[in-house]
Amino acid sequence: MRPLACPEPGRAYNRATMLVEFHKMQGAGNDFVVLDERAAPLGLTASQLAWLADRRRGVGCDQIILIGPGDEAADAAIRFYNSDGSEAGACGNGTRCAASLLAAETGRRDVRLRGPAGPLAAEMLEDGRVRVDMGAARLDWRDIPLSGPADTLHLPLAGDPAACSMGNPHATFFVDDLDTTDIAARGAALEHDPLFPQACNIGFAQMLGPRRLRLFVWERGAGLTLACGTGACAAAVNAHRRGLAARQCLVEMPGGRLEVAWREDGHVLLAGPSVLDFAGRILVSDTAR
Repeated sequence: MRPLACPEPGRAYNRATMLVEFHKMQGAGNDFVVLDERAAPLGLTASQLAWLADRRRGVGCDQIILIGPGDEAADAAIRFYNSDGSEAGACGNGTRCAASLLAAETGRRDVRLRGPAGPLAAEMLEDGRVRVDMGAARLDWRDIPLSGPADTLHLPLAGDPAACSMGNPHATFFVDDLDTTDIAARGAALEHDPLFPQACNIGFAQMLGPRRLRLFVWERGAGLTLACGTGACAAAVNAHRRGLAARQCLVEMPGGRLEVAWREDGHVLLAGPSVLDFAGRILVSDTAR
């Protein structure tokens, strides 16, 4: 999709303005603006991406997804940006949403994507959900990454969290009662803790049984969201590592339910809904901020 020049420059427009086509999607309430760069790059800056994600000035979303050209090994490339304009290494729900768009376009049930953290294979399930192989969970302190050597099953932080990378860093705190936990205050304080040189997604999980847990996630660069796919994967992995959950677990988040399976080969499968809310066009100027 090529940027379209503004047809009638005037008071409301300038010659640097682009008319950008987008799809607005959500998976379990985790919402995205999806942009197609397969024909040509849009060249949007971090400020313009943050403007698009702003719920008052732009379209509004938790993350922005850019779909780029594929290659022999992938149908398309995919990149993720947080609502503050910073780039993310992975996004489980965003991957599922982008895959469902591409599947609808091609008529296929399987979609191969290339993400920043590696290949991503998605499958359209018979019940309408989308399942994606998020790759292997990374458990070494260097992979999170942490600022120094530490046991990722028991981080040296108050609350005894466990850490896991799903292409981006996650710390999971296991609490007795989510309803009495100040998620926003604790998440904001811990996101930039010195232990996390690249900041961190902070999850708070309450076990409801060996195959079921509740989860809230404070996302790095986005804040509190209704759902987080990589956060669900990390929480399920960390719960199994702690002996609290089976390898397959239902994760209940404020926006909906996600199913996570940690296979014996280390790969993590994430399944859940993908919804196209609407599509449209929006004018983006080089001064958008």
